[in-house]
Amino acid sequence: MTLENQLIKKTFYETFMEADEKNPIRVLGEAFLAGHKDGTADISAIRFAQGEVYFHNKDYEAAIFKWENTHNDLEPWAKKNIADCYYEIGQLSTAEEIYKSIDTESSVLQSEVALQLFSLYIDQGRLEKADQVIKKAVSLNPDYPNVTDIARAFFEKHKDWKSAIELAVNEAIRTESHHWFDILKTYADQGLTNTFEPNYFSKCLVVLYGVDQTRFEQMVHALWNGYRNESSYFSWLREFNQLFLNLDANREQSWKELSSLYQETYFELIDGTYLMKELAEIIPNLLTNWIKIADRADALFASAAVLAWSEKFPSIISPEVVNDAENLIFHSRNEIDGLEYSLTLFDSIVKWAEAQHVDPGHRFRWLIRELVDFETHHVFVAGTSGNGKSAFINSILGENIQAAPTSSVIVFKGDDETEIRKISDEELTTFSSLDEFQEAVDRRLNKAVDNAIIEFSLPAPILQENRMVLMDTPGFSDCNGMEGEAWKYLHFADSLLFVLDANDPFTEKEQEILMQIREYAPNLPIHFLLNKMDEIYDEQEAASIVEDTRSRVRAYLPQAKVLAYSSRLRSRKQQNDLAEFLKNLNRPIAEDDRIEKILIFIRNLIEHLLDKRSEMENSLADSIKWNEEMVTKLSGAIHQLTDLKKEKVRIITRTFHKVLEDIRSDLSENIPKILRESSDMIQEDSDFRKIHLELNDEMNRRVHAYINDKILPELYRSLQEWIVTANDELDHCQSFLDEMSDGFNAMYGEERIKLKCDFKVLDDWCRDADRMTSGVQIEKVNIFLRRTPYQILLKSAGRLLGAFQQNNAILYNKYKQFVENEDYLDVTESITNKLLLQFELFAKSLERDISIFFRNPFDVLNQMVEETKKEINDKEEELEKMRSNPETYRDPLTLFEVKLRQYEWITISAKGVLQI
Repeated sequence: MTLENQLIKKTFYETFMEADEKNPIRVLGEAFLAGHKDGTADISAIRFAQGEVYFHNKDYEAAIFKWENTHNDLEPWAKKNIADCYYEIGQLSTAEEIYKSIDTESSVLQSEVALQLFSLYIDQGRLEKADQVIKKAVSLNPDYPNVTDIARAFFEKHKDWKSAIELAVNEAIRTESHHWFDILKTYADQGLTNTFEPNYFSKCLVVLYGVDQTRFEQMVHALWNGYRNESSYFSWLREFNQLFLNLDANREQSWKELSSLYQETYFELIDGTYLMKELAEIIPNLLTNWIKIADRADALFASAAVLAWSEKFPSIISPEVVNDAENLIFHSRNEIDGLEYSLTLFDSIVKWAEAQHVDPGHRFRWLIRELVDFETHHVFVAGTSGNGKSAFINSILGENIQAAPTSSVIVFKGDDETEIRKISDEELTTFSSLDEFQEAVDRRLNKAVDNAIIEFSLPAPILQENRMVLMDTPGFSDCNGMEGEAWKYLHFADSLLFVLDANDPFTEKEQEILMQIREYAPNLPIHFLLNKMDEIYDEQEAASIVEDTRSRVRAYLPQAKVLAYSSRLRSRKQQNDLAEFLKNLNRPIAEDDRIEKILIFIRNLIEHLLDKRSEMENSLADSIKWNEEMVTKLSGAIHQLTDLKKEKVRIITRTFHKVLEDIRSDLSENIPKILRESSDMIQEDSDFRKIHLELNDEMNRRVHAYINDKILPELYRSLQEWIVTANDELDHCQSFLDEMSDGFNAMYGEERIKLKCDFKVLDDWCRDADRMTSGVQIEKVNIFLRRTPYQILLKSAGRLLGAFQQNNAILYNKYKQFVENEDYLDVTESITNKLLLQFELFAKSLERDISIFFRNPFDVLNQMVEETKKEINDKEEELEKMRSNPETYRDPLTLFEVKLRQYEWITISAKGVLQI
């Protein structure tokens, strides 16, 4: 045992013991006494050893005394041992102070002191101090026994994963020990490493690669999965791929786990979640690393991915890697279900488009569904105008279906029932009759070629027996060949039947068209129908034409078949020849051919969706402009309605006031007259003491009778005429608003605005007019009892003189003169005001009532303005978002295009033919 081990274990005293000695206290005591006497022995060493013995026997006071008197090289250890004593007796503060006062160059003693302090701090619950001291101990001497294990246990116990991971990384790099790499992998498996920046592990990975490549792969897998779904994931991909790029890994080594990880990650990256600018710095190195280690199972995808990206983005991948991919793809094992991958790609594009609120269209869904039907053969019937293509199809179907050249692509299918559907991008439409169908596809009525497909299902034995569909398209013209939309459906066909005119077969124009078809669809089998043979009357000449045509055709297309045919004839031989001809056309459908067609239409779908983006932007811009114009028009309509309301308020209130003015004039003229005429009740023999009372009553009676018998009926009649006039005015308003509604609805293209006024107002006016003119109880008016000086005098005179008969003549004349000469203006005005008060109040409510009449149109128009403004705002925000972030739409389509190109390369590799 070395001295340091003895000092650590406090067994230094054994150096004084003989082999057979059992009592260290006696041996050391004798040695101390002898040494003290002769002065030659190292007394401090003996004291140090005595202290150890006392310590082991728990005599800590004696041990401390001995160690305090140690003054040789063992003094630092003596101090440490003194601190141990205080630690044992529980005086932790004193122990800590002594431990910290020890000054030594011995790394062993420093480590021991650190470990003791570590334990002391744990006992005190001072975990931060414990953390600091154990890290210092590791840093000071990581090779010291158990120090790193103690540190790891402490970090793990207290879930200090950052410190635990740092310890594992540092020790793994320092020791290159599998033990520490395995510990680090355990942390990564638990998802504890993702709090570190990825570059923190780079050096560790490089070391591990040199130590153990299997463990390297496992470690990478654990770290990779730890960073997945974290914000630092792309940092990890950048860092690791740059690191791995500089390592000498290759396909000669086994990298199955890492290769699968690359494939999984690659497909995650291109699923449309990320933008191209995010992928630009990731993909090149990722693909470069993937292809250099790809195993046989993943090599096909890796090489296809490299080739697809290098085509879409030239120069992002080095030529050496591209060349490697080109060589690898044709030597890779192809066990991929191409149909499943193609349909999955199509479905993912459709789902993405729907999530973007873009309809991918019924047409593409129909095309893909039809192409998946491997039992049905698609025959594309083509030919120049006038060659009898429609007549041939009619003869095949046994019905006169096509009476004119078509402007659409028509697919004739055999079925038990007849059904005609139009399949466009926007909708599915069913035709209710053959006439409706013929009108829809008649090229003479429809100049432009519709991109829709007409699916015509009908009982057609020849189609049903041969599991065949015929595709008729707009014919080739002399100027432009086949219409542009029709070309697209060449890829839908399994074979093409080109109709020739026997009178002038296989012209230069037809040869040019066929060459264009070969260029557009190089793998499409082409055969010919030599039509109108009935117009060649000489059999020998007919045979010569057929043979000559076959020779000329085969010079261009050696595999092509030619059938002589007449659409007008119904001979059994011709029917048998046709059946045999069609049977030969109906060759087995290769899955790879259909997959290739599906991929072509997926590419068309991507192009369609890219075009849709521009259409959407233009549509939004047009919609915003149109809605802005509508806001202007709606606001103008509101101003018109405001002016109209003001005008009607003015007209209706004016005519009502005219009625009141006429009545007031009548009352002003006739009430004074009635009151004056009341003088006829004054007689010479009247009782002039009461005559004034009788006159007042009679005047009120006559005025009331006049009002009820004449004024109110006249007022009722006038109000009814006023209501009729008002009704005419309001009817005119409603007619105007109906025209306005029709105008707006015509612009909207739907019934969105209905400006209906509230004619209940007229009912209210009729009821009020009836109420106000159905007998009026007017309060009795004081007409002849007013307290004017003259009246007072006259009444007094009546009381005084009325008692004398001879004075009656005088009073008679005075009374009569007074009644007949009074102007009664104030009385008339009072009666008139009381009578017309409710009519005046009614007049004041007219403006409110007319506003109620117009309230609904105002509400509708104002609501339309608000809704339109909101729509403008929403569409402006949407358009701004589209224009400011076009990549959010275009980038996923770009990635779909890259994925499509991968599948195309896989399809090419299956055929073993390199396409440039």
